[in-house]
Amino acid sequence: MILVSGFNVYPNEIEDVAATNPGVLEVAAVAQPDDNSGEVVALFVVKKDQSLTAEALIAFCRKELTGYKVPRHVYFRTELPKSNVGKILRRELRDELRRAAAALPQTAA
Repeated sequence: MILVSGFNVYPNEIEDVAATNPGVLEVAAVAQPDDNSGEVVALFVVKKDQSLTAEALIAFCRKELTGYKVPRHVYFRTELPKSNVGKILRRELRDELRRAAAALPQTAA
């Protein structure tokens, strides 16, 4: 579950909407740390159509989802990490984002 400004966002709901875009082959929704809202929705996407852009996918999701559920970040990959039975490993993707956020220098308030 992704916690955006106190609201519960279920990754399956976001993935179901994004997967209906004809340019998307595979998708995984994960929580990305955010200074303002705690977490935001981030999508990891394998493209079916190479002309698909992050902006187009976010606009597509905006038509179907409530504002706080709309992905803020889209990362394109050639493949997504999967288990032996083919399930996408969201935890690996989420941990990758957390490591990247921890590596960024902290700014003084």
